[in-house]
Amino acid sequence: MRIGQIGGGQAFTGKCQALIEGLLGVPKVLLTTSCTHALEMAAHLLDVRPGDEVIVPAFTFVSTANAFVLRGARPIFVDVRPDTLNMDERRLERLVTARTRAIVPVHYAGVACEMSAIMEIAARRGVAVVEDNAHGFLGRYQGKPLGTFGALAALSFHETKNFTCGEGGALLLNDPRLVERAEILRDKGTDRARFLQGRVDKYTWVDVGSSYAPSDILAAFLCGQLERRTAIQRKRRRIWEFYHARLAAWAERSGVRVPTVPADREQAYHMYYLVLPSADARRRMIPHLERRGVASVFHYSPLHVSPMGRKFGGKPGDCPVAESLGARLLRLPFFNALTERAQESVVSALEAFEF
Repeated sequence: MRIGQIGGGQAFTGKCQALIEGLLGVPKVLLTTSCTHALEMAAHLLDVRPGDEVIVPAFTFVSTANAFVLRGARPIFVDVRPDTLNMDERRLERLVTARTRAIVPVHYAGVACEMSAIMEIAARRGVAVVEDNAHGFLGRYQGKPLGTFGALAALSFHETKNFTCGEGGALLLNDPRLVERAEILRDKGTDRARFLQGRVDKYTWVDVGSSYAPSDILAAFLCGQLERRTAIQRKRRRIWEFYHARLAAWAERSGVRVPTVPADREQAYHMYYLVLPSADARRRMIPHLERRGVASVFHYSPLHVSPMGRKFGGKPGDCPVAESLGARLLRLPFFNALTERAQESVVSALEAFEF
């Protein structure tokens, strides 16, 4: 507030961007008003047009598809793996056509997709990869940071994420050829960035664009958390590992599936979920926990069977794993200040449930 710069793209925006660039080794990071807007920018930069197809997992948030639908593309839904709940790369190849413009893997719960296979298919078929890394900031696949595989990637700093400014996101540009246009697109279609860099003596309207830069007040709020990222991630790891250790025996007895993290991945500790044995079990579990003072929530309704998904040709049975997960997945309380005592209450409430 003392600096007096509270508009978009000011000092703290630059500080956040430089910090993320250094952490991930990304050529350029642009802070945005949301992860949704970062994905919309990606669709613009790839010049997605009506008639194009974009492959997205059926089990994801609507923004993953909407960003490309807004450009006239048709989403092609691929089922997810039953272990990591990520895009099933084994089903990917058959969905790629001459119309496919992009593949959009989502690193669900901050655990990486099978990026080696996805990138190999994309490279061989000449298709761009855009990582929806809303859950996976600071996660890794085979030692490499998530968000650094595709030509473009999107981060989320929504209030539900590990690091937050209420509403916010970032576009990661791994292809340096896209950087200048991305800066223009984010700044209302003007070459203002070039002006501020001293490369032109004035700035003007040069391309399509919109206002995608967040207020510097939000960037400052986020910056403080990014600077304390090690402490924040340590807390979240403790919470995740407490659940995982305390629930292992109960889950095995009860036929409940807990998260899977393959050995070649470092997760982001974004959430802890359970996959209950049936839809009926989840229907009864939520009020059971609520009566004991425990808030629990489900997650995505599979996109291909939503009203909009059906307009694009989706129908029941297309993605059976996603459909099953949509009816059975339950998320447990997970926030930085969650204490072990509170977690014990969650565990006790779960153990008291009668399947």
